[in-house]
Amino acid sequence: MNLSRIQSELRRLADPATARVLRGFFKTGTGQYAEGDVFIGVKIPPLRKLSLQGDGLTLAELRRLLQSRIHEERLLALMLLVRRFERGDDTVRKQVFDLYWRESSRVNNWDLVDLSAHRILGAWLLERPRGLLKKMARSPDLWERRRAVVATQAFIRVGQYRDTLELCRILLNDPQDLLHKACGWMLREVGKKDRKVLDGFLDRQAAIMPRTMLRYAIERHPEARRRHYLKSGK
Repeated sequence: MNLSRIQSELRRLADPATARVLRGFFKTGTGQYAEGDVFIGVKIPPLRKLSLQGDGLTLAELRRLLQSRIHEERLLALMLLVRRFERGDDTVRKQVFDLYWRESSRVNNWDLVDLSAHRILGAWLLERPRGLLKKMARSPDLWERRRAVVATQAFIRVGQYRDTLELCRILLNDPQDLLHKACGWMLREVGKKDRKVLDGFLDRQAAIMPRTMLRYAIERHPEARRRHYLKSGK
């Protein structure tokens, strides 16, 4: 499929009722975190199926898809970029990363971030310096901060936890609940690999952690330990 056929197929799959539900779920109203994001109402399973037909798109076409104002087009672009990154050689991976980095402002809702940040940004940085993640974590942009912490899932999967813990410390006072959830999620992922590392962090930080972050982090703890940390938290 070329780009025009992909877009035509998305329009065919669109459903106004689903779009209304998605606009509410992803908080697109005035003053909400995704104000103005445009949904046409295509669910994930057909998007994933469609992504299997997009390997022939050029990087320029993928860039146009990622720049779309339509949420499902951006989501499909990221599915295709992740697929290309994971199947490509070093040259292709660099091309995909460079495109992702240049157009990162279009990765601007939590599902877009959570699909791609660890699989492109994190995977690219796995064997490279990671200082830019700390800069991202201090950005005024909510989605850039979330991309930074979610990217560290790539490191957690290979037993590297330092970056996750450092970013979660930076974000302890973040005003956004979406960041509290992301940090708590990544901390829980650390705990799946090494409970002692997570508990060491919690022993030092639970008293000042946002409640949502703490609850997410201890979801897999035994009930007695959960009560212990909740009692010591804010």
